[in-house]
Amino acid sequence: MKSTVSSSKAGPQGQPQFHAQPQSAKSAYTDPSFSSDLITWQKQHGRHGLPWQQSREAYRVWLSEIMLQQTQVTAVIPYYQRFLETFPTVFDLAAAPVEQVMEHWSGLGYYTRARNLHQCAKQVVEKYQGKFPADPALLQELPGIGRSTAAAITAFSYGTVAAILDGNVKRVFARVFGIDGYPGTKPVEDNMWLRAQALLPAQDIGAYTQGLMDLGATLCARSSPKCQLCPFQSRCVAYAQGRTAELPVRKPKKAQKEKQAIMLLLQDGAEVLLERRPPTGIWGGLLSLPELAGMQDCQDAAFSVDAQMATVRAQASRFGEIASIQVLPVFAHVFTHFKLHILPVHVQLSKRYLQVAEADHAWHPLSEAAQLGLPAPVKTLLTNLGTQASLAFTE
Repeated sequence: MKSTVSSSKAGPQGQPQFHAQPQSAKSAYTDPSFSSDLITWQKQHGRHGLPWQQSREAYRVWLSEIMLQQTQVTAVIPYYQRFLETFPTVFDLAAAPVEQVMEHWSGLGYYTRARNLHQCAKQVVEKYQGKFPADPALLQELPGIGRSTAAAITAFSYGTVAAILDGNVKRVFARVFGIDGYPGTKPVEDNMWLRAQALLPAQDIGAYTQGLMDLGATLCARSSPKCQLCPFQSRCVAYAQGRTAELPVRKPKKAQKEKQAIMLLLQDGAEVLLERRPPTGIWGGLLSLPELAGMQDCQDAAFSVDAQMATVRAQASRFGEIASIQVLPVFAHVFTHFKLHILPVHVQLSKRYLQVAEADHAWHPLSEAAQLGLPAPVKTLLTNLGTQASLAFTE
């Protein structure tokens, strides 16, 4: 579906106010009562005290929307607040080294968001002198901003009338209107976009957009929805048919892939060796423990390090003289598309060479592990070092 965007009178902060126009004024999905009921409910029962709701500044709204992608509100709040303390403006974020941005993102997951966040800030400064566009079409051209996110940012910041369609909205639509089919398929999603466009209100776009988010997050949850409190209970198809557990249709399950990796935990006294991962890929741009042969597919999670011991010794010997080697217990970390089984090998050095073998390797104090930009499982491993049962090989 295509839509045109036209400008009219000035909106908040003196920005032009853009209105996304539906393809046809006569849509089968047009229903003014839906938006009016939702707006009334949001103003009375919706969320109003979240940190990012205290300002309509586009930078703060954008930051929150990116952090909230696939992440719960409670997890985002401390990250959002810490980000603003370090990067209070888009100029501060754009000027910061990417390593610092990644450190502040560490633990929030989906690290591509952080890299896109940094690149987006740079482009907003370079192309728009630090002012985020009020036109959703222009926002979509920036890194990490899709159609729904662009609409939300401009709706909250500038009063732009444009449709959102995130996971919460898809769930609300699927249940209230009885939409069958997995929403991730193009025909179903395209149909939902048509509906989202047709249901847009003529005014109070901020309350309407927030209402869709609030309804999906607080009442129309995936499990145990609070139907008795929902303003659409009387018209909800899923409720009437007893199908709230079935809708929206879940994604067809695939067998989960499993991978394995041997990580070298090389320690010299109170310091540990870390490497900067490549800017793209899993944990891109973060500091991590060196891996032996990278992440490999596995059929059996109970793999052994015995065959790799010679490689472990060879790798560790590049950085100093080995005092002992301990094989720590395997533990798993689940990504969106696969499960990773990590086997840490703890190597203590008796003498460290003055220079590391490669430029992307560096020694860091173990006491700073909690503050470094590390993948969550690596941070947990380092902060709990010393509590792990292990199998020791003393040189």
